[in-house]
Amino acid sequence: MNTLTAWLEHYGYGLIFFALFLEMLALPLPGEMLMSYTGLFVYEGKLNWLLSTLFASAGATAGVTLSYWIGYRLGKPFTIKYGHRIHLGEEQLARISLWFEKYGDKLLFIAFFIPGVRHITGYFCGVTRMPFRRYAVYAYSGAIFWVSLFISLGRVLGPKWEAYHRTVNRYMIIFGLVSALLTLLVYLYRKHKRRVLASLMALLIQGVRHFNSFGKVRFLVLAAFSALVLFVSLMLGLIQDFLAQEFSQFDEVASYVVHTVFGPGWQDAMNGFAKLGSLYFYGPLIVLTALGVVLRGSDRLLELSFLLWVVLGGELLDTGLRMLFHRPGSVAAGVQVFNTFPSEETLTSLTVCGFSAFLLLRHYSESLIRISVILSVILLCLLVGISRIYFNVQFPSDVAAGYVFGGVWISLNVILLEVLRLLRNNEALTA
Repeated sequence: MNTLTAWLEHYGYGLIFFALFLEMLALPLPGEMLMSYTGLFVYEGKLNWLLSTLFASAGATAGVTLSYWIGYRLGKPFTIKYGHRIHLGEEQLARISLWFEKYGDKLLFIAFFIPGVRHITGYFCGVTRMPFRRYAVYAYSGAIFWVSLFISLGRVLGPKWEAYHRTVNRYMIIFGLVSALLTLLVYLYRKHKRRVLASLMALLIQGVRHFNSFGKVRFLVLAAFSALVLFVSLMLGLIQDFLAQEFSQFDEVASYVVHTVFGPGWQDAMNGFAKLGSLYFYGPLIVLTALGVVLRGSDRLLELSFLLWVVLGGELLDTGLRMLFHRPGSVAAGVQVFNTFPSEETLTSLTVCGFSAFLLLRHYSESLIRISVILSVILLCLLVGISRIYFNVQFPSDVAAGYVFGGVWISLNVILLEVLRLLRNNEALTA
């Protein structure tokens, strides 16, 4: 590493450009480590962040461009001539090319986070004759995001970079693998859409046999069921990590990043964000949601009952979980805090804001309104969680657990609400 830092200090931006250019041609160079050290040099004032990002992006994009054209010009004839030796003949290549033409571009963006994969995607896209314009859009955007993220992480972590590098790199690899898995699941869903929908709906509404049309309800229940499966999986992983006491590294890294990005000048803003996770915000929101249900709801009593149940039940759930896990929290203002797992504020913010948004958006079909409200809920919940970490009243793992347990609670209640609604409507039709 001393040799790498010495070269970086001596050659600067030129080394950044050529190292990433050569790595994208599949040379075994430590690109992520180089970018992280570049970020460290930016933190120390030896390099400029904007110039470092520009040279790194230029090197990566130049490398993926050249690898594409090498694959385009030389790869297909070579594969046709020698591919049969590795069971890759013209027929197999045509089949792979067809699949890659439909779905391969989505993998380009996340491929940069998977070591070994990013080195061959350019060649493979060239071999399969993916249109260069499509390739460039996804590959260039992925390369720029990849280099910007690692350089920025090195800049934010600063002198702590060497201690945290392995942990951060592991999370980035996990992110890439999870993204690739989600992409595969989306592909399988799209390929077997009818079968998946039929199986899930049969599982969710057993005993309900006579329906003319589900329409919007089908999508809502399916989306809620998918969210429930995801959050339950995350919940089981969190509980396992909690029992194994494996949160310390994650808490240290996440807390350091939050306090580095949001310095002392953010204290007034954080006080405002903290109020978003209190009754001062929830009270008016619940009242407005209830009014919206009364004015626009089709099953007013059912929806109002579920709104009350989600709010009160969420509070009971959070209290029970914190008493069950009984985790000693952080020390804030010299006082030891207890029972912080999961975070009450993040669990409540997700359940109240999320379920209120669901009840209101169920009666709106405008895409712009739906997207705006969903993004607003996500941003609000994130700000509440960041404020908890900023003031050292909860660990980052407490905050994450609040999101996960809240997600389980809200998705479960959305499913129950829609199934009960279907049953009531079906009884009314058959009466």
